[in-house]
Amino acid sequence: MTQMQTLTFVAPAEIETRSFQIIGDELAARGIKVDPEIEPVVKRVIHTTADFEYAETLRFSEGVVPQSVLALRDGCHVVTDTSMVAAGINKRVLGRFGGQVHTFVADADVAAEAKTRGITRSAVAMERAAALPEPPIYAIGNAPTALVQLADLVQAGRAPMPRLVIGVPVGFVNVVESKELIMGLGCPYIVAVGRKGGSNVAASIVNALLYLASDGARD
Repeated sequence: MTQMQTLTFVAPAEIETRSFQIIGDELAARGIKVDPEIEPVVKRVIHTTADFEYAETLRFSEGVVPQSVLALRDGCHVVTDTSMVAAGINKRVLGRFGGQVHTFVADADVAAEAKTRGITRSAVAMERAAALPEPPIYAIGNAPTALVQLADLVQAGRAPMPRLVIGVPVGFVNVVESKELIMGLGCPYIVAVGRKGGSNVAASIVNALLYLASDGARD
């Protein structure tokens, strides 16, 4: 029997549904019970990464999922730390509520200022985000310095308390510590404790919340 003969045909429209069924079955087989309130977020991150460890390493502040859904329906904007996070977010759904994605780190003047001051572009970008008219949702998937700067700005009273911080940078330097800062900040958060994370994880969390806000609509 060839490898092609072992494949199972699944209609394109059913692939995601089938994937989520498999994720649910595997979670049950591993003895992992996920709170129904956070389950859509956990499953979408696993769907994006094929990594079941996120079922145990994602941390949620109390009531953060319904709070974040309401924020998105209110037209809350989303600030990302990389263009990759921004590219992965469903901007059609975000836009139907009046929200936009901002990625200040890609601005030329941000790069110039960061070089002059000897700090990261991500840190300068958080200062720009603090000047938005309304407190945004932050989706940080790459730069721990963004989380550190954001925490410093909020604690110093130079930035309003965020509607939500998605803190999932990946790496080895100050990654764990920056996530702990956010969990102690007093704001709503979804954090992947430890070293794991990434731009795809940040985007998948935003999308999970958007699909809850839109009752599953993708456009």
